[in-house]
Amino acid sequence: MNIHPRFPSSLLLTAALFSFSALFACSSTYYTAMEKVGIHKRDILVDRVEGARDAQTRAQEEFSSALEKFSSVVELEETDLKAAYEKMRDAYDRSKERAEEVSERIDSVESVAGALFAEWEDELSLYENAKLRRSSEQKLDATRRQYEKMLAKMRDAEEKMEPVLQTFQDNVLYLKHNLNAQAIGALRTEFASLRGQIDTLIEKMNSSIQASNAFIAELQ
Repeated sequence: MNIHPRFPSSLLLTAALFSFSALFACSSTYYTAMEKVGIHKRDILVDRVEGARDAQTRAQEEFSSALEKFSSVVELEETDLKAAYEKMRDAYDRSKERAEEVSERIDSVESVAGALFAEWEDELSLYENAKLRRSSEQKLDATRRQYEKMLAKMRDAEEKMEPVLQTFQDNVLYLKHNLNAQAIGALRTEFASLRGQIDTLIEKMNSSIQASNAFIAELQ
């Protein structure tokens, strides 16, 4: 977990709590405990958006690497089919792990954002000064709109990972079940489609990463 640069250095001790964050991600107890040591929902949200952004960057790199390995297999006229299968299987497994990390990170962003916006909205009723309340409400609405746009881009990119992984899996299984020269020939026809899917996925992820950066800048 990357601690936000605004966190006091003494709070690095709280990094140990990260391993338990999945247990408390939806719990007000967790957020209350973090606030007691100076880490507020806003800070946690920024940190988790950064984590989701970085996970998407890693996923981009892994999918691109997998595509290169796929290409190296299908473009060879002669190849060790067992080695080709193992290379493609490993590339698929790593891509799947990165995709799962992206989904988990996005879920964690959505969890803390829901808690943050609910708290912000509840606290509007505590204002005595109507002008300040209206200003805060406008800021809430603007932040929520930007967040929703960012989340939509994250989810859009996330959805594009599944068909890519499914295509990878189909081809890995096909090669496993048909370890012969005809299998490589058949996979060549799938390669152009897969390249197009990954190009679209990377484009969607770039859009999501840009939205994440804009949202982080807005909160800081």
